[in-house]
Amino acid sequence: MKSVLSLLAVFSLVCSTASALDMAALERAMASPDRPAADKERDASRKAPAVLDFLGLEAGMTVLDINASGGWYTEVLSYAVGPNGKVYMQNRPGGNAAEAAAAKAARLANVEEWGMPIADLPANSVDFAITALNLHDFHNSNPAAAQGLLHQVAGALKSGGILGVIDHEGTSGADNATLHRIAFDEAVKALLQAGFVLVGASDILDNAADDHSVGPFDPSLGRNTDRIVLKLMKL
Repeated sequence: MKSVLSLLAVFSLVCSTASALDMAALERAMASPDRPAADKERDASRKAPAVLDFLGLEAGMTVLDINASGGWYTEVLSYAVGPNGKVYMQNRPGGNAAEAAAAKAARLANVEEWGMPIADLPANSVDFAITALNLHDFHNSNPAAAQGLLHQVAGALKSGGILGVIDHEGTSGADNATLHRIAFDEAVKALLQAGFVLVGASDILDNAADDHSVGPFDPSLGRNTDRIVLKLMKL
């Protein structure tokens, strides 16, 4: 449950800095005819301009899209950071989305495919990292490996750099591995364990119609799950 008490129980740092993200410009860019129609179909449930504004993304930043898959978020991030920014589109080599990812990276001038370990990125070079709908996969299958990944992300981030986490929310005590979800408190605990500071959580992607009892691809959800949105910082 994304409650104030849950946040206070782990740690919360109030952040009042306004984002420099131009949400209206981002929305216009996302309407581009060059953008795949299949990507546009996900816009309503993902609310990327509002999410990225909450997370503090700014034009000109260097960004790491963790386990980017086919690059839905990569393209949105590319528009948001603009020509003076850069997006690393990180995937494991040989993944199912490799061909789609290569095509997207070739089309977007400020995107670089990154098929090597995150640890190979220059240390302290990234302003903003995001993991969208995949922390649960790493954590549920191997919590220790997930910690290793998060430590690699911390190494790439600058001091004061932001980590945004979006994931399908689960219920504590449920079989979240099978459901491809993660409980709010468990996600926060894992991220704090990796050394990040929790800045805040948002209800932008809350969906009360999702009771967490089925997986994200169940037809009843229309790919619109109840989602955790967390903003963290490397000190």
